[in-house]
Amino acid sequence: MDPHSSAQDVPRCDLCETAITHSYCDLCHVNLCKPCVVDHISGGYEKHKIVPFQERRSTLFYPKCETHSHKKCKFQCEDCNNIFVCSSCIASEQHARHKFVEITEVYKTKKEVIKKDTDELENHISPAYDEIALHLENELANLDGGYEKLTITMSKEGEQWHREIDIIINRMKTEIKEIKGKHRDILKKHLDEIKQTQALMKQVLLVLKEIEKSTEVAPTVKYSFKIREFSKPPPKVQISLPTFIPKPIDHEKLYRLFGQITPLATATGESVLSLNQPNTSVRELLGEPELVTTIQTGYKRLRSVTCLSDGRIWTNGMTNDIKCFIAGFLLETIKTKSAERPGDIAVDSDGDLLYSDRTTGTVNKVKNGQTEELITLQGWAPGNLCVTSIGDLLVTMMTVNDEETRSIVVRYSGSKERQTILFDDEGNPLYSGNTKIKYITENRNHDICVADFEAGAVVVVNKDGKLKWRYTGHPSVTEKEPFKPRGITADSQSRILTADRNNHCIHILDQNGQFLRYIDNCDLNDPFGLCVDNDDNLFVCEFSKGNVKKIKYLK
Repeated sequence: MDPHSSAQDVPRCDLCETAITHSYCDLCHVNLCKPCVVDHISGGYEKHKIVPFQERRSTLFYPKCETHSHKKCKFQCEDCNNIFVCSSCIASEQHARHKFVEITEVYKTKKEVIKKDTDELENHISPAYDEIALHLENELANLDGGYEKLTITMSKEGEQWHREIDIIINRMKTEIKEIKGKHRDILKKHLDEIKQTQALMKQVLLVLKEIEKSTEVAPTVKYSFKIREFSKPPPKVQISLPTFIPKPIDHEKLYRLFGQITPLATATGESVLSLNQPNTSVRELLGEPELVTTIQTGYKRLRSVTCLSDGRIWTNGMTNDIKCFIAGFLLETIKTKSAERPGDIAVDSDGDLLYSDRTTGTVNKVKNGQTEELITLQGWAPGNLCVTSIGDLLVTMMTVNDEETRSIVVRYSGSKERQTILFDDEGNPLYSGNTKIKYITENRNHDICVADFEAGAVVVVNKDGKLKWRYTGHPSVTEKEPFKPRGITADSQSRILTADRNNHCIHILDQNGQFLRYIDNCDLNDPFGLCVDNDDNLFVCEFSKGNVKKIKYLK
């Protein structure tokens, strides 16, 4: 280790290499002890600049004047493009009546700019790049796992198709068995009729032979039986075997019917590269929303739903299990670590499940079947969750003490707290102070949107936490029952959708909080949690029925 630069040793003299440094030559840039100072300047004092060690590198080195080589330039001429000039230049005719500025002032100003730029680069810009690099490294590290999940999902879908095909084949086999039974019954019936006729013919034949052999006159004379009844045999029964006519296999149609692999799409956000971003082209509202499908989850009281890009949805209710469905089929069930119901669920940018647990004051992450605590709170209970477009996590939370109940929104990057949203510009609380749920989402403008049930309002702030607007319902909808929003979500057009459970409908607002329309058809009952997928299909939880309804509302 270098003895001159070791952090575990005091600076030593560069000449004798043993004594402790006392001084410093600001021109030669060497450490000097007291005895060595004399030796160092023996070659000419004017060639050196000896300063205390603590003041090292404080001497300014002025540039030499190009016109007067024996002079140093300590000024700049503002009228000559700020060229360096010495005192002789200032007195010359060339710079008569010009404006000059001392280089030391410019030097100090530039030093401040350099320091500011250094701080900005070191403390803000560089960490931002580090964060992007870390995110991309994580994306690369998780790439195989993500695609493995995709292939597993496809394989499971293929297995389901095989099961459905087996069911169809078994059903057809049953139909064939039933047809065979009917075929047999028809043939047996006709055979029995023929055999009965044959038995009758034998009896008649015996009588005829007896009469033929007999010499008695009376039976012969009285014979009047007509065999014409037997002379015309019954028609032959012809029953064709059923045939199986397979439909031609259209491989391309079958491929499309099986499913769809969304194309790899890249889009640049504010600071990171994001894959599988929804389509941002303008999409108008449908004249009448359409119910696509209804998924029965088995919950008696269904609270939340969240979508993944591969078609899966996670759901939770008032029990301790969280269920994952795809195309209406149950894929897996996860139990909460505390055995209590989750407060809310979300999916992070890696596709891993997140859930909040009020009983333990934690936000948990489920990865590869293992549950780990991502955030642990003290004195606060986590509520609802939202993963932002840049991968941050927004959490609504509340605290209850002897004096008051407070509700806030906190932004996390990983497990590190980044932002707290509580008051407006006048110092008033943004959200009602109660323990009622407050669903949360982020729209494409990075606005943070909260459905505040107790306040009867949707509260929207910008990404810096500044209040933008509040929506308290629309008379055309809420004239029957007061507006008490539940679930909330946003689509690719920055429209905001919120569930109005009391009026059994969904309000659709534009990004400025203007009411556009509502969805009250599709036989909605007790709408609660909401989410939209990458194609802007709306998924609605029906609290009491335990169904998730998939609704198309955009053209």
